[in-house]
Amino acid sequence: MNINHYLAVFNNRRIAAAMFLGFASGLPLALTGSTLQAWLSDAGLDIKTIAWFTLVGQPYTWKFLWSPLIDRFPMPFLGRRRGWMLLAQLALAGAIAAMGGLDPQTHLATFAVLALLVAFFSATQDVVIDAYRTETLHQTERGAGAAVGVFGYRMAMLTSGALALILADGILSWQQTYWVMAAIMAAMALVTLFSPEPDVQHQAPKSLREAIIEPLHEFFSRDGAILLLVLVVAYKLGDAFAGSLSTKFLLDMGYVKTQIGSANKVFGMIATIVGGFAGAVLMVRWGLYRSLLVFGVLQALTNLGYWLIALHGAPSLPLLYFAIGGENLAGGMGTTAAVALLMSLCNPRFTATQFALLSALAAFGRVYVGPASGYLVVALGWAHFFVFSAIVAIPGLLLVLYLRKTITALDAPRDLIDSD
Repeated sequence: MNINHYLAVFNNRRIAAAMFLGFASGLPLALTGSTLQAWLSDAGLDIKTIAWFTLVGQPYTWKFLWSPLIDRFPMPFLGRRRGWMLLAQLALAGAIAAMGGLDPQTHLATFAVLALLVAFFSATQDVVIDAYRTETLHQTERGAGAAVGVFGYRMAMLTSGALALILADGILSWQQTYWVMAAIMAAMALVTLFSPEPDVQHQAPKSLREAIIEPLHEFFSRDGAILLLVLVVAYKLGDAFAGSLSTKFLLDMGYVKTQIGSANKVFGMIATIVGGFAGAVLMVRWGLYRSLLVFGVLQALTNLGYWLIALHGAPSLPLLYFAIGGENLAGGMGTTAAVALLMSLCNPRFTATQFALLSALAAFGRVYVGPASGYLVVALGWAHFFVFSAIVAIPGLLLVLYLRKTITALDAPRDLIDSD
């Protein structure tokens, strides 16, 4: 079978929608994160006030609390998911534009409330996009959908991050920069309007109790449910440890900030995107089980690139690019397979609620391993710490092996790739 068969999965409206909606999902993130911090710093706010603004990102952590409402109450237009998407995108555009109309020095409290609303509407949009993508993509398209979604997300973060900083650095004012970002966000509503509806329409839960209780009951009634949840947490745990203190590690090894930035933010991002697309193509051929296993092994092994840097001692640019390139390439593949796994685990009736809960579990390592990593580095040293990060990946791989039949049943690939 030629390569065109595997690439054909990218050639349809569902995949195009997944990419542009990935962009819509990523655009607001920096506007309440790094870009917002730059604006507040330019406005002359002190470091303590700026630090408090990091809390506006809390809705991303707690989005599963209101995801049952999205499952239960569809909008009366554009189908079960696209109506919510349109509402969230227009609300985002309005809130971002309103931020641009204020001076944070003179309207700090109102500005903080608007930033919190941007994060809330953004988290809500994420819930709906995840549900829409899961319901719309066919089984054979899930890897490709995950890959193009990550690509769109990264491009959006560059837009609201690097591009916004460039615009605000003498080309436009901060207020005008946020208005530009609001206009781009509003344009995403057009993507929602032209995105296809799922082939199969699933009935929404009939009560709020059903929307809250049934997703949990349905999931935990499955064979191996607990082990599947452990797998969701464990699959990227080694990656989470390796990446938690990577910048501090590279600084300790003698690399300068410019070298780290170019390697991480540019070369690393390219490697992640290439890994995502390569993982999607391989998933069409291999299926979910084999992809999870192979990509998981690669994730563990490429963590040892940092171990080589620690052993080498002196800064080496070729070694730096080898380690970061390998880790991000394998990480992109692993992320593609991990997102495809989450989509496969969701019941179409409760996609918003189940995906929000599963994605929160998947982010557990990335959010919470930081403090443990600091103590481990002190106890083990950098070289042994990265060996430990590779070892931590082994339980996840063993779970993939143990759950082979369950994962294969989830995959259920079709012989032909659907395209519009």
